[in-house]
Amino acid sequence: MKKIKSVPAVFFAAVLLLQILAGVDGVSAEEKEKRLDLLFTHDTHSHINSFSTVIDGKNVTVGGFARMKTLINEQKEKNPDTLIVDAGDFSMGTLVQTVYEQEAAELRMLGEIGCDVTTLGNHEFDYRSGGLADMLKSAAVSGDPIPELVVCNVDWEAMEKAGMSEGQTLIAEGFATYGVKDYVVLTKGDVDVAVLGVFGMDSLACAPTCELLFKDPAEAVKETVEEIRAAEDVDMIVCVSHGGTWEDESKSEDEKLAKSVPELDLIVSGHTHTELSEPIVHGNTSIVSAGEYGKRLGSLSMEQEDSGRWKITEYELLAVTEEITADEKTQEKADAFLDAVDTGYLSAFGYTRKQVLARNEVTFATVEDLQTEHTEQNLGDLMSDAYAYAVTASPDFDGVGVDLAVVPSGTVRDTYTKGDITVESVYNSFSLGTGPDGVPGYPLISVWLTGKELRTAAEIDASVSDFMTTARLYISGLHFNYNPNRLILNKVTDLYLVDAQGGRVEVEDKKLYRVVADLYSGQMLGAVTDMSYGLLSIVPKHADGTPIEDFEDAIIYEGTKELKAWDAIARYMASFADVDGDGIPDVSDYYNTQHDRKVVEESRSMGDLLKNPSRYAVMFVIILLIFIFLVVLLAVLVIKLIRRMKKKNANRIGIR
Repeated sequence: MKKIKSVPAVFFAAVLLLQILAGVDGVSAEEKEKRLDLLFTHDTHSHINSFSTVIDGKNVTVGGFARMKTLINEQKEKNPDTLIVDAGDFSMGTLVQTVYEQEAAELRMLGEIGCDVTTLGNHEFDYRSGGLADMLKSAAVSGDPIPELVVCNVDWEAMEKAGMSEGQTLIAEGFATYGVKDYVVLTKGDVDVAVLGVFGMDSLACAPTCELLFKDPAEAVKETVEEIRAAEDVDMIVCVSHGGTWEDESKSEDEKLAKSVPELDLIVSGHTHTELSEPIVHGNTSIVSAGEYGKRLGSLSMEQEDSGRWKITEYELLAVTEEITADEKTQEKADAFLDAVDTGYLSAFGYTRKQVLARNEVTFATVEDLQTEHTEQNLGDLMSDAYAYAVTASPDFDGVGVDLAVVPSGTVRDTYTKGDITVESVYNSFSLGTGPDGVPGYPLISVWLTGKELRTAAEIDASVSDFMTTARLYISGLHFNYNPNRLILNKVTDLYLVDAQGGRVEVEDKKLYRVVADLYSGQMLGAVTDMSYGLLSIVPKHADGTPIEDFEDAIIYEGTKELKAWDAIARYMASFADVDGDGIPDVSDYYNTQHDRKVVEESRSMGDLLKNPSRYAVMFVIILLIFIFLVVLLAVLVIKLIRRMKKKNANRIGIR
């Protein structure tokens, strides 16, 4: 009979066996790979509720924080330690923004869905310094969960050195009340994550009312990362950036950031509304984006490699569609904010949120169409016509006709679907900013330009807007033809105005013409001029021809109230005839066709390419000829020098 081993011997044998098995499987606690699950949003632009829009030619209902919360809950069931971040521009885009200062609905709704960290976007500054400060304070005292807010490149030192302005001081107080930081460290399971935020340079260029000064994004992020590595013991560094990416890598701010600060493991990139179906990777840094308005929720998983760096192992953009059941509690909170809009804002205009202004059977262009298809678009036609209509139909019309009205594509936020067009859908289509009255919505302005400057405006659209698609112009009253194959700054081949009967009116270079646009477009004119390096310069004027120094002096008023751009569109919608007699106006069939407002001439014939050259084209040709002459001259000199050296060498050999 064999002896039975003692209990301690059996125990130690079992432990030894488990250790061997653990070694075989490679699952010891020390060697197990760390993993992080992360969900992300950006550029939600106050779209806390689901909304109707056009995607791939179909009317669809998408987005909404309540549906997003359902997806988040499903992920949290799988991993309660999932990190949730947002990359800014959480405000300005729907009627909810009208209670931005008082309710801080956007930040509170981000907190409601469990967002851990967000950053500032350019549109957070649309209500000016006081508006941003009040919003931050309202969020902080609400008692609701709110995300951490991080931004590392505000240059407080430079502002303090120069003497803080009143607006800068207000924002500093708002930052202090909210607790804005350069970065935060969060623990998610066994992973310690540092999350920092950064405000991009193009974001600053797109925030004309922003009073803050900012450091160079890459330099500030680099300094902050060094601070994190010196002061914190973290496994991963994530950056929520409002810098954006572009197809042209040389202009892509967040790609530049990834290259400049290779220590970053992940960049969640906002601002450009980019939808990346696959991450962009530079070195060990991944860049991700999920598109705008909460149409999609970004989802990814990362695992730590032996080097300590992280790689994305799973990546998906989850569509937030009407098939997803809305989380009831989240929807109730969103509805409460929406209800506050009727009494807190729309009542002053005589509207309600769900009021039907017109019924629509026209297929309108999408916002994407406006920025990708460089031709006349019926959505831009309607909006620019609305501006002209509202000014001339106003009870305070001054009797001076509108020669043309201009809508840049970058100011248009959404299109109109078929069916009922409500006050809410009109506001959502043009939902930017505020005027000096502090009431949400940019007002219309009236300026005067010479005929020569009208030609320049058309050339800006033809030559510059392909490089700055948000500056693409849609115009009521002005018609022009352009050939994209001609030299830059020389693409416009024909330009004229139309009278009330639709007849052609020639543009006189020295004559002043009345132009209507929104305040934001006027304030952004300098950025467009910079894009052409000052060659295409426009100087808006008062009716007497004196230059406008402050566009707020050009605001159109009705009594003491600003005429808001979105209200102009709403009035135009309500002005349409009731064709079918159901008591509701019908959008005009006029918008089913194009009207030669912007005609593209795709000709490559030499005659068409060279006829009627502009002074810019002549300058370009002269510069090109000078350049060719210098190149030829240099080549001749080099050849002569080479021959002389060969001859000299030959003489030396002969002497030897």
